[in-house]
Amino acid sequence: MSATLGTLLKELQPDWKVAAFERLGEVAQESSNPWNNAGTGHAALCELNYMPDPADPAKAVSINEQFQLSRQLWASLVERGILDAPSTFINATPHMTFVQGEKDVAYLKARYETLKDQPLFAGIEYSEDSRVIHQWAPLLMEKRKKGEPFAATRVPSGTDVDFGAVTRQLFDHLVEGGLNLRLDTEVRKLKRGKDGLWEVRYRNRVGKTPGAVKARFVFVGAGGWAIKVLQSSGIKEIQGYGVFPIGGQFLRTTNPALVAKHKAKVYSQAAVGAPPMSVPHLDARMVDGEGSVMFGPFATFSPKFLKTGSLLDIVTQVRLSNIGSMLKVAVTNLDLVKYLVGELLKSRAKKIDGLRQFVPDVDGADWELIQAGQRAQVMKGGKLQFGTEVVASADGSIAGLLGASPGASTAAPIMLDVLQKCFPQQFDAWKPRLQELMPTFGTKLNGDPQAAAAAIATTSQKLGLSA
Repeated sequence: MSATLGTLLKELQPDWKVAAFERLGEVAQESSNPWNNAGTGHAALCELNYMPDPADPAKAVSINEQFQLSRQLWASLVERGILDAPSTFINATPHMTFVQGEKDVAYLKARYETLKDQPLFAGIEYSEDSRVIHQWAPLLMEKRKKGEPFAATRVPSGTDVDFGAVTRQLFDHLVEGGLNLRLDTEVRKLKRGKDGLWEVRYRNRVGKTPGAVKARFVFVGAGGWAIKVLQSSGIKEIQGYGVFPIGGQFLRTTNPALVAKHKAKVYSQAAVGAPPMSVPHLDARMVDGEGSVMFGPFATFSPKFLKTGSLLDIVTQVRLSNIGSMLKVAVTNLDLVKYLVGELLKSRAKKIDGLRQFVPDVDGADWELIQAGQRAQVMKGGKLQFGTEVVASADGSIAGLLGASPGASTAAPIMLDVLQKCFPQQFDAWKPRLQELMPTFGTKLNGDPQAAAAAIATTSQKLGLSA
């Protein structure tokens, strides 16, 4: 998110001085790191939680519209040499949904009937035939017992994205253009001065040397720690917010025989009480030119808001303005508590059994457990929210990002939202340049089949995704 915002600001106002503070020794080591997320180019092609009512595609269409803007931005940046060869960060990977049982099969078929007529979902396929599904994803069908009904959908135009590579490449370009990137530097507090400027107080992690810098505008893209930094600013807009940390693990294989058989991202239904980020999926991955397959996630719990956070994170966020809301969340989300306890009690053998629901012919020796990232789910108004939310001050001098889904896939439209909220006086003048970078910005593709097909074809060609 921060890399995307920095890149947009450089395109729009190259004369502005910009600095970025990263508390670790490298960028993209938390949520954006490729092993801390599933790498799905979230376009709602396979994620059922965006469409609980199979007759209502509105949320799924909205997510897809947003992802198209990210694709267009990346394509423009590849053309200009700001991003490297597309295969270093994005690869064509069909998106599938696989369900079992009569109820879920009926749901998936109804969802397919709705989506097949939506321009942004053109080319979606549906099958209940084991031979067809075997062609799409052999691991799903090999040695699967007959009996329980199953079905799958497939969209060939899906993608696998290494968001860590995108982030690193964008920051490399920004540093070359004059960005002051301060690594191993932890922001400790934000304080508004009488002159209207923000004083960003920081401490070097090596040597603990303190320092400060003044800024007219601050963006807090600190993952789970965003709430801590925003609370330190004292803006009233952050009052009432809390976050609940949920971690995850994946089973991963690099066995060449298995990797060769699975060239898709396959999502299914979430367990009762499970958050959307815990929907089980079997993902083909491409990281640093090496293929692998991941299955999960399995929920874990830590009081930390980041993998490299503090054990006190969950406590130090508590304020009078948010404690009531957080307590209400605890009482009204017993299904989630039950789910998390069940996940924490799962042995490795039980996790392999979960994989076996997707891959009947599984040898546990081929799979290793890896720790994924920490996600901080938003709590507000007594409810646990699973989306991503921009919190900005009334005067637009500071903004931050809370939440965990759908993540970096929609970085471009979310940062456009930040620009519009925080720079209303400049935004109209910026629109022509933004439309050069993202040609369909300001329009709705799904209402125009020809425009949708043309936009997808253009970005597919520029990003090397065409068949």
